[in-house]
Amino acid sequence: MRDYKGSVLFITHDRSFLDNVATRIVELDRGRLLSFPGNFSAYQMRKAEQLEIEDVENAKFDKFLAQEEVWIRKGVQARRTRDEGRVRRLEALRLTRSARRDQQGQVRLDVSAGDRSGKIVAELDGVSKRYGSKVIVRDFSATILRGDKVGLIGANGAGKTTLLKLILGEEKPDSGTIRQGTKLQVAYFDQMRAQLNEDASLADTIAPGSDWVEINGQRKHVMTYLNDFLFAPERARSPVKSLSGGERNRLLLARLFAKPANVLVLDEPTNDLDIDTLELLEELLEDYTGTVFLVSHDRTFLDNVVTQVVVAEGEGLWREYIGGYSDWERVRPSAAQLAAAKGTAKNDAKPEPKEPVPAAPKQKKLSYKEQRELDALPLVIAQLEAEQKVISSRLADPEMYKQQPDEVKRLNDRFAEIDALLLENLEKWEAIDARGKG
Repeated sequence: MRDYKGSVLFITHDRSFLDNVATRIVELDRGRLLSFPGNFSAYQMRKAEQLEIEDVENAKFDKFLAQEEVWIRKGVQARRTRDEGRVRRLEALRLTRSARRDQQGQVRLDVSAGDRSGKIVAELDGVSKRYGSKVIVRDFSATILRGDKVGLIGANGAGKTTLLKLILGEEKPDSGTIRQGTKLQVAYFDQMRAQLNEDASLADTIAPGSDWVEINGQRKHVMTYLNDFLFAPERARSPVKSLSGGERNRLLLARLFAKPANVLVLDEPTNDLDIDTLELLEELLEDYTGTVFLVSHDRTFLDNVVTQVVVAEGEGLWREYIGGYSDWERVRPSAAQLAAAKGTAKNDAKPEPKEPVPAAPKQKKLSYKEQRELDALPLVIAQLEAEQKVISSRLADPEMYKQQPDEVKRLNDRFAEIDALLLENLEKWEAIDARGKG
């Protein structure tokens, strides 16, 4: 495609493909089309700069609006004639804020870790498997240890799923021996999405017969958990068959991570996932202390997650390499020549997994709890203001005062209560924001 002289318009979440082919990125962001020159890496840098500027501008605006809201609720001076201009400005600020479209929420991923497995997850010695005349695996040997993150690379039909089933003891070899480790708790992500019941609701898919899930010892309501995966509460009772491809993947991830597991098997998990969710999934898998088996054609995803790859080299030959996809690409020619020269499919001894490079510590001005509270406050305030608006509308009906005097009293009491809550939350927002900048 790089050599093609005409114009090409393509849609993909494959970051390596975008980096290698694209000369311009067009992004649909909150109803706007934005154009960025260059490939995906250049887009990421420019987008990060743009969002940083946007965050600073929005924070300044929100802080000023919060100060004005505190002012108007603190006393009667806001009602004086000389302050009418300030009141009108506040109304304009509120309209501007309500018209602003915030960035789309991000999936919040957290995996429910199972019990610690034994040190050896699987040990294969001289394993072979064939179906009829087709050899799928020939004389393969490997040792998979707890904490290994193994990528399987091969063309469609090469036998990646069969090899996985052999490793996990779901298929028996024609020859050779396989020894599984102890205390294995395996959770699967199926690329065919066959695990999903089309007629079941989203909530029943995650927590059949219950309203709760348990993640790392903490109970979560299924509605809250689904919301972490960008499913609004009103969709929790929708059937699975109403979901798009990307939504099905998010639902599968939600169910996968709700199960206690020390071995994750992910078969093409990146299909239909947006890039932000892909990056969050990468971070979760990097930090996951269990063992991961990953089948994917996403080269960047493999590079960022796996510690070693097992590659199909034709005629049932499988070879193990340290590192990710790019590491394998660098050594592939010499390895192929070595295999041809030896004329054997015997696998080399497994090298030690590479030491993970520790991430640079990020400076945090606010605690995690404070940051979550700061992020949640705008929504809390908006909900209170919306409720107050509904009450105002009801109290504007003169018939209510004649027919429902008790309800009028209740609504007035609630209106005053909301006023106090708004003032409390606005002051809290200002205080936390000040600590974060102090």
